Amino acid sequence: METMQLCGLWLGVEWDNPHRGKHNGNHEGTQYFSCRHPTGGSFIRPSKANFGIDFLTALKTHYGLNDEQDAECKKEGSLVIGRKTVELVGFDSIKEKQNQLNKLIDISVRECAVSHAGPKEEIKRTCPNIMQMDLSKNLLSSWEKVIDIAYQTENLEILNLSENKMKFPSAPASAFTVFCKLRVLALNLTGVTWTEVLLCAPAWPALEELYLTANDITLLERPFNVLQTLKILDLSNNQLIENQLYQIAFLPRLEHLILSNNRISSVRFPDVGFGCKTKMFSSLTHLVVNGNQISQWSSIYELDKLQRLQSLMCKNNPLMDTEKNSETLRQLIIAKIDQLTFLDKSEIFPEERKGAELDYRKTFGLDWRAAGGNQNPDKNKPNNEFLAAHPRYQLLCLKYGAPEDGELKKQQPFSLKNQLLSKTK
Repeated sequence: METMQLCGLWLGVEWDNPHRGKHNGNHEGTQYFSCRHPTGGSFIRPSKANFGIDFLTALKTHYGLNDEQDAECKKEGSLVIGRKTVELVGFDSIKEKQNQLNKLIDISVRECAVSHAGPKEEIKRTCPNIMQMDLSKNLLSSWEKVIDIAYQTENLEILNLSENKMKFPSAPASAFTVFCKLRVLALNLTGVTWTEVLLCAPAWPALEELYLTANDITLLERPFNVLQTLKILDLSNNQLIENQLYQIAFLPRLEHLILSNNRISSVRFPDVGFGCKTKMFSSLTHLVVNGNQISQWSSIYELDKLQRLQSLMCKNNPLMDTEKNSETLRQLIIAKIDQLTFLDKSEIFPEERKGAELDYRKTFGLDWRAAGGNQNPDKNKPNNEFLAAHPRYQLLCLKYGAPEDGELKKQQPFSLKNQLLSKTK
């Protein structure tokens, strides 16, 4: 940028932390560049900018072996005293580090200002056995820069690119063979959208774990012929609402879904009624919905429709405030979801499940009786309102027997009001 008031060359930058900036790229009515955040931009002199270094320079520096050290060691590696040659202290250890570079499997150059691959084929020649690579919080500006590095790592299985603000492809990406073995990919805090993920996904045919936290993702699209091997998907700290979940409901191998700190207010599987199992999320065993806006018990009933759900984490939702006693709340959730074996990381043992289900059966016994329930199977016809509020109650009566009059008298009747929030709201 050159202006009469501010002569010379200036660079427009968008900060990862928008609070460091002052504007959105506009100066005195002229838009020089654009920012995602209205205060994310600044103008700086080129001398103040860090344009980064190549991968191998960062790697050698990180491991205490840069080119200057290498040259110095070769020059001063030994001294001749009389007829004896004496090696300098430390030379062997540095030489050993050099020799070990080609054996490295797990490499981390986090926050080392890596911006590009460097000389062609040098990474492959120096570190041919890399399987795990942490490139998080560097200066990689585009997906193409990542490909340049990964192209030289034929065995790459785990890649962490988090906290690099990158430009991703806007058209379908080719199925680069460089990613053919990639199993784990972290793109947290990169600004990637779900659409961009799907455009890159054809190049990840073996991907099992994908981490996309804190990218302000609001919209999902259904993956077609991509991500079909995915087992773990982390979408926490985004801006998703409940109707977006249907888009990923048919990933055939998805086992772990992490949705913490989104804007989800309810969970529904409308393809089947209560007492039936949904075809959605058919392989899902672990679900995390901490820190959302779930306030109705109907969402807990809906989770009972999942075919394989074993572990649930649901802390910090408004629903968790409906009971003063946390133990009572835990028992209610256990009684409402049949297959759970872990709740909020705490194992559910058979004795606890039995106690929770028996207490649930007794607690709502008077409501069941008032709604038309009866110990006589021929007369046991509770109304639809009760069945909607307690979809598992009839199954519990079959499992343990219908509550007897003596049991009902020992319990205080609970109002259906709280249980029917899902129906009345």
